[in-house]
Amino acid sequence: MSKEKSTLTLAAALNAALADEMSANDMVVVFGEDVATLGGVFRITEGLSQQFGDDRCFDTPLAESGIAGTAIGMAIGGVRPVIEMQFDAFAYPAFQQMISHMAKMRNRTKGAVSLPITVRIPYGGGIGGVEHHSDSSETFYAHAAGLKIYTPASVEDAYLMLRYAIRLDDPVIFMEPKKLYWTKADVSLEQLREEFTTRWAQVEDRREHGEAYARAAVVRQGEDATLVSYGPSVVTCLSAAEAAAAEDISVEVIDLRTINPLDEQTIIASVTKTGRAVVVAEPQGFASVASELVARIQQRCFHSLAAPVLRVTGFDIPYPPPMLEKYYLPNVDRILDAIDDLQWDDTPVDYRPIVTAGGNR
Repeated sequence: MSKEKSTLTLAAALNAALADEMSANDMVVVFGEDVATLGGVFRITEGLSQQFGDDRCFDTPLAESGIAGTAIGMAIGGVRPVIEMQFDAFAYPAFQQMISHMAKMRNRTKGAVSLPITVRIPYGGGIGGVEHHSDSSETFYAHAAGLKIYTPASVEDAYLMLRYAIRLDDPVIFMEPKKLYWTKADVSLEQLREEFTTRWAQVEDRREHGEAYARAAVVRQGEDATLVSYGPSVVTCLSAAEAAAAEDISVEVIDLRTINPLDEQTIIASVTKTGRAVVVAEPQGFASVASELVARIQQRCFHSLAAPVLRVTGFDIPYPPPMLEKYYLPNVDRILDAIDDLQWDDTPVDYRPIVTAGGNR
């Protein structure tokens, strides 16, 4: 097959990953609201029902708790369900199923029962969604031991990570940044398929191999400061790093890829090298993934830090309406302000910028 590169969107990469996994394993099924006839709100499942039949890709009633509960029962019976929660805030009615049952089944049964379920959740802002259609909900799932959380920020990772997620024997909350669905890259889909096949075959144990892939990526090299981010904020961090370079500040950018498991080694190596760090994420800052990252960096890299670890997050308010969204989400200017506050001289530390940059009360 041709290995020529073609322009692929992140949405199309996800669609290809689903089709390839459904082709590779008859036990992979896709279901959710409007995923079959319509192909999903964002067209991620377009064509799957026609290609694999309505017993492999089918629409469900508007009942997220029922969708998740059905997936649990099917997974216990040997099926590998991939379910879609149409929008991030739509997933909340299924929260009890995900937290009380998906996350705990392996522990509850002393490892006897695994739940190979992939829960696809379009999340984050940047598309002007109305209430219940835009939210940054990853922190809720991060608190639940037993759930893995994957969130790609590139076309290539979208394809590879979704295929890995589907093959894992544990439940994965696969969080898809809505504002990145239409980003494009010139890639060879056939090369991606070969890469996935080769890497998956390297380790026999599926769970071990899945974890082996969960490594953060250094997507931009730098020497003076580190930006740590994931999902929708990675692109914003890259833009901020480019702007900082114009001011002769060399910024390294880390894409976590996975929130759980968390690749601390890559973060520690980067911050130890640069001595300064800013964590960037869309959810409100209080008791968030960003909070945990700051705490771990501060603890693990304490003797290497030249300044307090800062964060740029959403504000501690309900997610705003579409017209105010741009004031809520981390942007290049807020990130550059945080970089400027990383104590570049011998002046005493002023802790007020931490509050300003972090978006706390």
